[in-house]
Amino acid sequence: MRYLFLILFSWLQINHTGQDLYLCKNARIAIFSGALIEDINAVTSSGLSIYNAASGELDFSVAISSLQFEKSFMQQHFNSDYMESDKYPRAIFKGKMLEHIDVTKDGDYPVTVNGRLSVHNITQNRTIQGNVAVKNGVITMTSEFIVKCADHHIDIPQILFYHIAENIKVTVSATYSPYNNNPPK
Repeated sequence: MRYLFLILFSWLQINHTGQDLYLCKNARIAIFSGALIEDINAVTSSGLSIYNAASGELDFSVAISSLQFEKSFMQQHFNSDYMESDKYPRAIFKGKMLEHIDVTKDGDYPVTVNGRLSVHNITQNRTIQGNVAVKNGVITMTSEFIVKCADHHIDIPQILFYHIAENIKVTVSATYSPYNNNPPK
């Protein structure tokens, strides 16, 4: 985790300066699989995200193993058998908003983000709908979208077809703080 923060902050300092950068260290990411026999839910509040309000660039990263399930055996199978999180530890999204949001004005703004989603070492182009809410200087982004297991070569054995859906609903919520790259003196 420390290594990821070093890379993240190096990227911020090399590529961007100014007041247009926003950081979220605790993005909430939930997944839901609604299958015939059993629903599967998992959630984490440890997603990392960077938003550049000037350019519309938006990056997310989450450790797969940080997703917490209601049943520990589900979490174990998810990480070892399906996601292979030791081998492919993170899900990453890098994209850009099509709309320009004035983060100095309160409001709710529907947005479309074009980007690339990398899961299980497979990267797919994605267009994701979402919402940006600005209230009293606080920026919150939310989105809900579907990820097809087959698109990322996540194999579900035929015997488990009734337990695990082929499409996983992903829900994201992130609240951002301004990034200050000037350390206190």
